[in-house]
Amino acid sequence: MKRGSIIVVSAPSGAGKTTIVKEILKEFPEIIFSVSATTRKKRETESDGIDYFFISEEKFKEHIKNNDFVEWEKFYDYYYGTFKSFIDSNIENGKSVLLELDVKGALSIKNIYPESSLIYILPPSLDELVDRLVKRKTENEDDLKKRIKRAEMELSLKNKFDYLVINKELDIAIDQAKSLIKKIIEGKNNEHRTN
Repeated sequence: MKRGSIIVVSAPSGAGKTTIVKEILKEFPEIIFSVSATTRKKRETESDGIDYFFISEEKFKEHIKNNDFVEWEKFYDYYYGTFKSFIDSNIENGKSVLLELDVKGALSIKNIYPESSLIYILPPSLDELVDRLVKRKTENEDDLKKRIKRAEMELSLKNKFDYLVINKELDIAIDQAKSLIKKIIEGKNNEHRTN
């Protein structure tokens, strides 16, 4: 059986990756979305095992000690991680897995699974990104500054990705991402690599 593909979508906060990932999953129902583990509290709109595996910090640290994560990070006081067993069992069964990760997480995946395909969703500019973050009104002043600083660091790593999609117009970015995914899961991605 042909192993499934590993596809990682990354972007700085506010670049639109969650919206794009949701559209990809609608178009390709056969792709398995990788659910991360987190120590943050569950929001009212979220479901355990669907949005995240919500676990205690103690349990998370136990998983770190046992090397259960393929990548993990502490992000704004909470831990986030991806279970290696989740990825391995799906790709061994021929299923493609889509991960929505921050930039460092994506690069960790590439380290462990060199065959994985990394897609970076870029904002048209840093100014545009800052504008989107401000308009979202989801962060206080302090968190907003942290997110902007982090976005600058993440944008500096874009050339380590296999594919870049500029999200200037959402519909166009979604179509570009979908066509890349189609090529990747059909096994034609090697001839389209950017690096």
